[in-house]
Amino acid sequence: MKELLRTNDPTVIAFATALLDGEGIECFVLDANISALEGSIGILPRRMMVADRDLFMARAAMRDNDIAVTE
Repeated sequence: MKELLRTNDPTVIAFATALLDGEGIECFVLDANISALEGSIGILPRRMMVADRDLFMARAAMRDNDIAVTE
C-alpha cells in the first residue's frame, strides 16, 4: 500500500473515494477514527492508501480533478 493523499478535509476524502471507486481503484483510509483521540477538532490528517499497482492511475485521477497528492 502506498499513500495517495493526506488531508484534514473530510470532503476531499469523500470526493477522492468516489473518484477512485469510479475508476475501479480500491482505497483505504487510515486514521479515520482518530477524531476520538483528538477531541473531534480535525487537526490530525487522514491518509488515503492505494495498492502499489494502482498508484499511477490513482494519482492521475486525483490530478485530473485538482486534488493534491502525496509525492
